Amino acid sequence: MCSLNNTKNRRILIIDDNDSIHEDFRMVLSGRSADNSGLDESKTALFGDSDSSGQSSEESFEVDSAIQGQAGLEKVQQALNAGRPYAMAFVDMRMPPGWDGIETIKHVWEVQPTFRLLYAQRIRIIHGMI
Repeated sequence: MCSLNNTKNRRILIIDDNDSIHEDFRMVLSGRSADNSGLDESKTALFGDSDSSGQSSEESFEVDSAIQGQAGLEKVQQALNAGRPYAMAFVDMRMPPGWDGIETIKHVWEVQPTFRLLYAQRIRIIHGMI
């Protein structure tokens, strides 16, 4: 079973009702952009079969998503049951029509009291700025 204090745990859960926020977090945390596929293919053709992102797997994160608080809680429970807990989560404060961020955090902490949660509201990453 994966220890909750394992420093190599690079699993992050994003709980937000906005799909574009999930995409932005994935782009930043995984070190990859969805629109780099042509560039990646060219690099592989030129330099061989290697990680064309330029980043080692130690520098990127495994990012998972949930659109609502209840779904986020289910993912946390599934990860714990599988022995692969998340290291942390980013939680949106407003997620109509379900639980808001505070309610989500309350339920997650009932299941995993040591879980690190960061709350966020209306975060938007401008692709040209990265």
